[in-house]
Amino acid sequence: MVINTSWNNVADWYDEMLEGKETYQSRVILPNILRVLELKKGECLLDLACGQGFFSREFEKAGAKVSGADISPRLILCAKENSPKGIDFRVGSADKLDFFESDFFDKVVIILALQNIENISGAISECRRVLKAKGKVYIVLNHPAFRIPKQSEWGWDNEKKVQYRRVDKYMSESRARIDMRPGAKEKETTHAFHRPLQAYFKILGKNGFSITRLEEWISHKESEPGIRKEAEDTARKEIPLFLFLEAEAGA
Repeated sequence: MVINTSWNNVADWYDEMLEGKETYQSRVILPNILRVLELKKGECLLDLACGQGFFSREFEKAGAKVSGADISPRLILCAKENSPKGIDFRVGSADKLDFFESDFFDKVVIILALQNIENISGAISECRRVLKAKGKVYIVLNHPAFRIPKQSEWGWDNEKKVQYRRVDKYMSESRARIDMRPGAKEKETTHAFHRPLQAYFKILGKNGFSITRLEEWISHKESEPGIRKEAEDTARKEIPLFLFLEAEAGA
């Protein structure tokens, strides 16, 4: 059975949340992804699983010719309403991008989306198809070694006065139902898929990609003053939130 992982039913909430100034997307991911992309004016870039176009707009400002695709019609509608007319937004699944030509894009960006895509092999295969030879895919994930849905959490060692990350399972691939709006009266859920790091390397390799860069990005936040502040801030610096992968398509 194919699992529905669209964020269509929370499109308005997600749009409002993502535009906040203190989000991980704006404070951590955006400056880092712009740095590693090194965009040149006129480069063709696909923002895959683009949501409401937050990153697409920033890529366009940096000089790229941007296309965006997402499975949620409501998020694409938000993207079109709030973005320059020059960005080409399409509704479609990441593993079926028939509306884009082969060998067209210089770069493909997938931000916090592969972990919510069931057919990851199909999505990576489509990335390879639409990329030019030597084109690159840029992937940002919740760090699969430390952020495993339903199988990891923060803990506190009272004797050592240390905050630590507990991981119950890592190597086994898994799927978990996630509450998209914790605390809200009306529940909306999606599914998150955990895969160990080697799974991403294997899938990229099978589809003709070579890993050319790996980075780990930490939180920008700091705790309020208190007895655990130092330990919490140290844990944020030592245990990364996000994993970044850059992979190049073969000739």
